[in-house]
Order: sequence, then structure tokens, then C-alpha cells
Amino acid sequence: MTDVQQAEPRPLAEITSFHAHVYYDPQSTRPQAERLRSWIGERFPVTLGRWHEVKVGPHDQAMYQVAFAKEVFAELVPWLMLNHEGLSILIHPNTSSPRRDHLVDPIWIGKPLPVHADQLPEQAEIELAPAPNTHPSRRV
Repeated sequence: MTDVQQAEPRPLAEITSFHAHVYYDPQSTRPQAERLRSWIGERFPVTLGRWHEVKVGPHDQAMYQVAFAKEVFAELVPWLMLNHEGLSILIHPNTSSPRRDHLVDPIWIGKPLPVHADQLPEQAEIELAPAPNTHPSRRV
């Protein structure tokens, strides 16, 4: 993707929700990923996705996804910055452009990893935050 000068700033309303992709190595860092996943579920109203032990979609490494509403971002993302257990985490908005979301507009916690553009559509239907499948019991 190339940088293109915009005539106007994009509105925040473009963002409907967020994803965090937590990457790990099944052989060496799965315990840290499990602990982090447990901590997230205990503290935040999010949707914890399935474990992917092998490459899936644009992701080159094992990972799981955490889907969350815009309202959760302000507490979850700084908390992840302090508690990522040395893991790489890709956090991206969900708009109508998955390719741009993953490659141009994300933030990384930890070491950035490759994300493959050819596996991401340029345009897609907007994804709203799913209902949380966690039941937070601890305070941040």
C-alpha cells in the first residue's frame, strides 16, 4: 500500500471494533500466551477467539484473536502494553478495509511480525464487536 495524501481526516466512526492478534510459538511461548489469555478474560469484556497453532490467513505464526468493542480499547491496550509477557501483539481497527486495517493502521506491542497483504481483502463488510464471551471478575 502506498501513502496517499487525504483531503480530509478520516472520521472515528469508521472504526466499529478492534482485534488484537496475540502471537506465540507453540513449542516455547504457549504458557505465556495461555496466562495472558486467562488474565485478559478475567479482566475485560472481550471475545476470546480460537487457538490457531499453525499459520492462518495473513498471519505467519500461531496466534489467537481477541475481539473487543471501541469502549474497551482505552483500558485493554495500555494494560497489554504492560502485561504482554514478551509476546508480539497486533492491534488493528475494524473498518471496511481489512488490508488497510492490518497493514497501514495497526499498532504493535512487542516485535512486529510479517502480515501478508495477499491474504487480506481490500474491502469487506464492516465487522461489529461480537458479544463478549468472557466474564471479568478482577479489576484492572
